Amino acid sequence: MKGLLVGRGAELARLLRVLESAGAGTAGVALVGGDAGIGKTRLTAELVARARERGFHVLVGQCAELGDALPYLPLADALRGAEPAVREAAAAHPLLGQLLPGVESAPASGLTQQRLFGSLLGLLAEIQPVLFVIEDLHWADRSTRDLLVFLSRMVQAERVCVVGTYRTDDLHRRHPLRSVLAELKRLPAVTGVELGPLDSGDMSDYVATMGDVDAQRLGMIVARADGNPFYAEELFAAMAEGDSLPDGLASLLLSRVEVLSEPGQRVLRAAAVAGRRVEDELLREVSGLPLADFEEAVREIVSRGLLRVDGYGYAFRHALLQEAVYTDLLPGERTRLHAAFARLLTSPAELAHHHLAGHDLSGALAACAEAGRLAERLGAPAEAHSHYDQALSLWERVDGAETLAGESRTELAFRSAVTAADSGDNHRAATQLRALPQTCEVSERLAYYLFEMDDQDGAISAAEHAVSVAADDAALARALATHARTLTWSPRHAESERLAHRALETARAAGARDAEVSALLTLALHAEVQGDTDLAHDLVTIASAEGTGDLAMDLRARFHHARIHYEQGYLDFAAEVADEGIQLAFETGLKWSTYGTDLRFLRLLIHYVAGDWDQAEAVAASFGARVGTVPEATVSSFALFVEVGRGLPVVESRLEWLRPFWSDALVSYMSRGLAAEQALWQGDPALALSHVRAALDALLPGDPGVLRIAAIGLWALGDLGVVEDADDMLERARFAVHSGPVGQRGEMGPEGQAWALRVEAEWHRVHGRLDPSLWRGVAEAFDYGFVYEAARARWRLAEALLAAGDRDAAQAEWELARDAAGKLRAAPLEHALSEFGRRARFAGTTGTAGPGDVGLTAREIEVLRLVAEGLTNREIADRLFIAQKTVSVHVSNILTKLTVSTRTQAAATAHQRGLLT
Repeated sequence: MKGLLVGRGAELARLLRVLESAGAGTAGVALVGGDAGIGKTRLTAELVARARERGFHVLVGQCAELGDALPYLPLADALRGAEPAVREAAAAHPLLGQLLPGVESAPASGLTQQRLFGSLLGLLAEIQPVLFVIEDLHWADRSTRDLLVFLSRMVQAERVCVVGTYRTDDLHRRHPLRSVLAELKRLPAVTGVELGPLDSGDMSDYVATMGDVDAQRLGMIVARADGNPFYAEELFAAMAEGDSLPDGLASLLLSRVEVLSEPGQRVLRAAAVAGRRVEDELLREVSGLPLADFEEAVREIVSRGLLRVDGYGYAFRHALLQEAVYTDLLPGERTRLHAAFARLLTSPAELAHHHLAGHDLSGALAACAEAGRLAERLGAPAEAHSHYDQALSLWERVDGAETLAGESRTELAFRSAVTAADSGDNHRAATQLRALPQTCEVSERLAYYLFEMDDQDGAISAAEHAVSVAADDAALARALATHARTLTWSPRHAESERLAHRALETARAAGARDAEVSALLTLALHAEVQGDTDLAHDLVTIASAEGTGDLAMDLRARFHHARIHYEQGYLDFAAEVADEGIQLAFETGLKWSTYGTDLRFLRLLIHYVAGDWDQAEAVAASFGARVGTVPEATVSSFALFVEVGRGLPVVESRLEWLRPFWSDALVSYMSRGLAAEQALWQGDPALALSHVRAALDALLPGDPGVLRIAAIGLWALGDLGVVEDADDMLERARFAVHSGPVGQRGEMGPEGQAWALRVEAEWHRVHGRLDPSLWRGVAEAFDYGFVYEAARARWRLAEALLAAGDRDAAQAEWELARDAAGKLRAAPLEHALSEFGRRARFAGTTGTAGPGDVGLTAREIEVLRLVAEGLTNREIADRLFIAQKTVSVHVSNILTKLTVSTRTQAAATAHQRGLLT
């Protein structure tokens, strides 16, 4: 019966719900917390067994009490212990493969961590369903904590279950895991499971599973264990061995150690210095015992249940035992054992740990510097930064520090700053860089980070200094390219083009391909703004022609190459280039990097515009609705294009998740603009108008996005039958056409031109003028390839033609729009067209043309039906889920169009003209 799970049925049920949900296609994360010894490992072991029964692949990794010394230790542990098929799949991803034994780490790059995270996400998708358990998160390194956050946010539709365990009693107020847990527990995909003490009944049952025990001893164990299963096990073991029971768990644990022979205690003390687990050969060397004595000592320790065999080494049965033995060591004894391990180990991170604990500062500095370089190659910038900072803190206390570190203090400090930025701490990076001698390289990086932090003036100043002190052409090229970039959207934007030309010439002469591409992309942007699209195409084509060795730059080049062609209406070519960029992002594990994500949402837009909505919806489905950060919210917003267009049920949920991020300008523009369209399709133009006003306020004057939002706003005003704000929206749109964010606007692409024409047509509609020539111009402009918007324009064109008396032409345009909407499965537009066709009595719809056609909208017909039933405005609002004020506006429009003055007259007229059939 030993090993039976007792008293944890409710907690196991919660974990199984997360697991089963993952198996059904909704990923989940469970965080299991509790005091040391409370049963977290036993609970997760049961979950692992149940997962295997359900056909899950299982990965289990454990953090170690070395802090940030060993990056990704639980991931490496999980992959090394995985089944052969999973290890083989992992080896196919180079950045994951280097975590496996016998594989050399690859050269570092600034995107190594993003690539590793992306590779893991790819692996989990390949081997799903999968359960990934990370034990002892309270000891997790920074990169592992970042990985947990990444997985918690990114896995949504995959059949993946992630479980992490942690000690609640170790989480002091400043513990780095506390903020991570607080962040994660706000996510809907995350389930918190807290293990409390077992009650006396469950504890009695648990003790009974260990063996025979009389009532007196059972009562003593239950009373002393205080609901902690591990404590109960130790009490039972001590009683079984005839020992007295000292006060406190640590004393109890040490009382079991003290009964060991002297060689046994010697081996156990050495094992405690190694940590939770130690290899057999290493432990034998450090113990200093002859082989026969060592093996006899280990056999004794294992037989008493203090260590257990674990692969080719040994592990403490519980971390509390290792901690108790380690704490009991004398200071000198502890130092000598750490030094002994340092003499035998080769891992830089472990060496750094043992040298520091053994007070060997010279050894620690050398090991920290090397550990930092290794962490960089593994894609763990936070750990690299920590190691470099540790080395820098020892610098003044060690003779010959530069020789030991293998580089100067300035070089090491520069590495530290760069890794701080790579781990997301640009402020720390900038602070460190400002403290260094301002060489060209230092100032160029400082300018780059300040630009990312929106410190435009500081970025420009640093870039200017970098240019002024450049010692060689390659450094000068990079400084010039960065300087040009910092000036692009500043009041000095005119200088940017000249600097970019100079950067390009210098980069080509020096063979600095990364600087060359950066300069080309800046020049392409200037060409776009000036209306020279042919030149912009040529420049991005050159920039994308070959790799730079900098993956971020390569993806940036492909994104802009695809974007420029998309904005000029060359959809097929844009799709081809975007697909190449997406393939590169997937192959390098950068699917979720900045430009990897940008390429994927650009591809969604190309599908959307070209009318390939099934593919657009498939891409949109990969953009999770459950967002927690601004970048996630931005990505999620793009999914709304096709979801609103098709009237999918997910829209309301996605908008609800996006609502907290509407303070961000891009998220507001994207999601509130589409929320306005959703409201219009639902017959609530007042709500749509509130979204439009907020989205316009978030945009800069001259931003081309103003055009789409203004068109939607004018649509809402037209449906409301009011002209207030119409002139302001028109003026904002015209300013965007003739100007730009920097006061300069070249020729707009076909989509921009089409939206500008629609704004003009919508403005006339607000003022009661349905001009067929205007709407024909809009339809023809969108016919460059924008299937959906061309159909919407034809809807309005049909209305205008019908109002002008050209019934046949109206029906022809209506049929084209209806066919396009049907192929797209654009349900809201299909419904609007069907209602319009029915009212117009077009062939193929119910009824024939006659006096009933008075220009009522679909929503006005719905309101009129309810008025005829005798409902009040409040009752109509409740029935249609719209505002009471909106109902009032609709009723006013109905009375005007029917030329009646009362609701009763409106109902009678509607019946007479057959409007309610």
